[in-house]
This record gives sequence, C-alpha cells and structure tokens, in this order.
Amino acid sequence: MDQGKSKHAANPALDERISRMFGRDRATALFALVGLWLALGYVYLAVPHGFFGSPVGLVLTVAGVLVLLFNTASVVAMLRHYDEDRAHIYGIDIHHLDEHRARARKAALRPAHVDIG
Repeated sequence: MDQGKSKHAANPALDERISRMFGRDRATALFALVGLWLALGYVYLAVPHGFFGSPVGLVLTVAGVLVLLFNTASVVAMLRHYDEDRAHIYGIDIHHLDEHRARARKAALRPAHVDIG
C-alpha cells in the first residue's frame, strides 16, 4: 500500500529532502487553512448579528460553513495523497531542482567573454 515511501529507501539523503519538502508543504497548507477559519470566523463575529436572522444571513452562514467544510476536506485529502505518493511527487521536483541548479552553476562558471558577441 505504501509503495511511495520505500521506493528510495537506499538513498537516505533523498528521503530527508523529500521529508523536509513535504513538511514545508504540509505546514503551509495547514497555515492557510487555519487562516481561512480565522478569517471567516472573524467575519461571522464582526457582522451585526441582526443580519443573520434574515434569509440572506442564513444563506450566507450556510455557505460559509460549507466553504470551511469543503476546503478542510480538500486540504486533508491533498495532504493524504501527498503523503502516500511523496517519493514520486517530490522525487520529480527534486530531480528538476537539481538539474536547474546544475545548469545555473554551469552558466555561472562560464567565462564572461563567451557571452559577448
């Protein structure tokens, strides 16, 4: 079931990089989710409560709750998917990052006269 985690077991450095990238992505997603909850909670408390007795207020309350529920569910599902397949997802990212860094390093080492002309 958890094939993604054991795929690169022979390379602990790669596993560490994958874990750090996943940790940063997880923290960012959870931070954004908490921010959404706080923002909608603040709006709910800041709006005059007489408004929520009207049909429009009820519709907006239900819509706000649905936004929170669906966004929370989608972030949780995304994090589960990323955790299950992290070796593939982050392995590709790390491969491309390493290639980009190698090209940039190679370009930085070229003599200046090569670019002239």
